[in-house]
Amino acid sequence: MARPREFDIDVAVEQAMGLFRRQGYHATAMPQLTALLGIGSGSLYAAFGSKDGLYARALARYCDAMVAALDRDVRAGADLRTALRALLVAMIEADVTDPERGCLLVSAATERAAHDGTVEQVRLTVTALESVLTEALERARGRGELSGERSPVELARFLTTFVQGMRVVGQARVDRAFLESAVSGALRALD
Repeated sequence: MARPREFDIDVAVEQAMGLFRRQGYHATAMPQLTALLGIGSGSLYAAFGSKDGLYARALARYCDAMVAALDRDVRAGADLRTALRALLVAMIEADVTDPERGCLLVSAATERAAHDGTVEQVRLTVTALESVLTEALERARGRGELSGERSPVELARFLTTFVQGMRVVGQARVDRAFLESAVSGALRALD
């Protein structure tokens, strides 16, 4: 008879997500994971199948949370421009405060570009981010915040790309003034 699992899968995925986010996939060794999670390698393999399986779960959770947070944040402001500025400034603050925390989506796209499952998760997430922004831009256009001549889809694709670029530049530890200037320029695309 198999022993009952003695650890919380959700907590383990969350903890692993943080480690993968800081170090990336390749720099994260199995002994680090098992030590962080307080489990043996057999328990990790039984629960997730492999390091890849744990990474896939952590990446999926990170991506789902990213899409949900974006949707929440673009609905929170009085207008879309204010909501986007708040979101982007919060990203700057997070990157300046803790530049080592990184973005798991960016590291997945760059570090695991040869792994089909990872590439698919990144593609699905980028598509979901674009969809959330497109809907927000369509709502903004309906409220008169965006010119009828502007394409919500094109703007959403630009903003999706810009946000991921901000994550990359944040890792380069550029200063706050640089990032804030970039945000101002990006928001002018809504004019």
